[in-house]
Amino acid sequence: MDPLSPNRLLNPRDMQYTITRLASAVAISAILASPSQAQTLTTTLLAQGFSRPVHLTAPPGDTTRVFVCEQHTGRVEIVELPSGTIIGTPFVDISVSTGNEQGLLSMAFHPDYASNGLFYLSRTATGGNTRVTEHQVTGNPNVGSATVLRQIVAWNQPFSNHNGGQIAFGPDGYLYVGLGDGGSGNDPGNRAQNGTDLLGKMLRLDVNAAAPYIPPSNPFVGNGAVRDEIWALGLRNPWRFSFDRATGDLWIGDVGQNAWEEIDFQPGSSTGGENYGWRCMEGDHCTGLSGCTCNSSALTDPVFEFNHSGNCSVTGGVVYRGSAIPALQGTYFCADYCSNRIWSMEHNGTGVTNVVQRQAELNPPGSATISQITSFGEDAAGEVYILEQSGQIWRITQDCGTSTYCVGAGNSSNPTGCTLTSSGSNNISDNSFNLIVSGSVPNQFGIFFYGPGQAQVVGGNGFICVSGGLFRITPPSFTDVFGSTFRTMDFTSPPMSVGLGAVVPGSTYNFQFWYRDPAAGSAGGATYNFSAGLSAVFCP
Repeated sequence: MDPLSPNRLLNPRDMQYTITRLASAVAISAILASPSQAQTLTTTLLAQGFSRPVHLTAPPGDTTRVFVCEQHTGRVEIVELPSGTIIGTPFVDISVSTGNEQGLLSMAFHPDYASNGLFYLSRTATGGNTRVTEHQVTGNPNVGSATVLRQIVAWNQPFSNHNGGQIAFGPDGYLYVGLGDGGSGNDPGNRAQNGTDLLGKMLRLDVNAAAPYIPPSNPFVGNGAVRDEIWALGLRNPWRFSFDRATGDLWIGDVGQNAWEEIDFQPGSSTGGENYGWRCMEGDHCTGLSGCTCNSSALTDPVFEFNHSGNCSVTGGVVYRGSAIPALQGTYFCADYCSNRIWSMEHNGTGVTNVVQRQAELNPPGSATISQITSFGEDAAGEVYILEQSGQIWRITQDCGTSTYCVGAGNSSNPTGCTLTSSGSNNISDNSFNLIVSGSVPNQFGIFFYGPGQAQVVGGNGFICVSGGLFRITPPSFTDVFGSTFRTMDFTSPPMSVGLGAVVPGSTYNFQFWYRDPAAGSAGGATYNFSAGLSAVFCP
């Protein structure tokens, strides 16, 4: 037998393939025939008992807390991570208007919050008008001051709806403010297309400068027809928007009138000035209203839309940039408030791809369901949360479990072939994940191995089902008189504890069992075979 590497799978001489030939065959097959691996998700409850939670965020670099805005109480609550414990005293408590679409709508932490303690609140103040104000943390890191240091934005609202209300710092360090068109229906004042009115716009402000906080690089600076604060226009009600922390791309969920909901997209390379078309367009569709030229090349079309067949109001979301679910990197989530539908998608540079409805998958285990989604949020590590109006906050997690794939070909003892299953826990911390072989050849030598990819390549009398770098699980195994064997994986030992084969939370690995079959070789076949494949997703 060849010497056994501590990490890589090396085959015994009678396997007839060297590891080089095996890896080469698998790599070729992965290009030609590898099946895609579905990412199965679920949700776990972070915390509950909030009063109309509408926004969740965290200070830069603070992975131990998230901050939750309660719309009508005017409170910001702190939730400790990972326990989900709500700190008893609110971080801040301010007076707000309590109309249906009014109240405390969001908050943002200064990029240098760790050193200056500045944070910003967006609210509809008593009297119904939009205010964005600057505040500072006290000597207690869990208590912020309600005292207004500066008023950054003050704008009157002609109606009680379409306040927008999202604020967020972009990757450029500027504060972005989303404002709705002022309310009522069909934008009766044509404010979204009026460059002298801040309503129906995205503003971009430099809070490190003196009032009026205008960055000189704003797209309309010096244009007498458009206010200097404006970054983009033609929005109806950008209730929720977010920046992709990896690319700087801006995703805007713009609530529609009565027919179409839309997601707008601005690449991180944009210099601003986009016109998203309201009120002459709703989604990709002409409204018949004045204000701009429908389908004009001067307008920026949405990247995603859905109609009001069971839906009513888009809830813009965030792009996943956490580490717990590596395969989810770059995936954007959004939802509809009425139907509870949740979509995920990716942007490939020219448009969205891989659009998937996720609501069934993301509903929690058991009888609980997620409904009336008001917002999506991110913690400092990039993990994603779903907020319900009823007061519950859910974290998107990976659905840890196993599934079979590929096939196990018949052998000299079992015409249906060798199967591979598991028992124990997929939680790494439990360290009790077991691999179980049945239907193999009795009293024969075998090797468990694993790798990150899936394939289906002819090998011996069966199929090689694993690709992308193969790692063996030591020591070798021997089947019993029934053709069965059993192995407990040890996540605390190589190769599963360190290096390229390390199993970490969010890992998806594929397992297989190679075994000798001398009787098949005597009958003219190969002297070895493979089990079916087993795919496993691991949790913390």
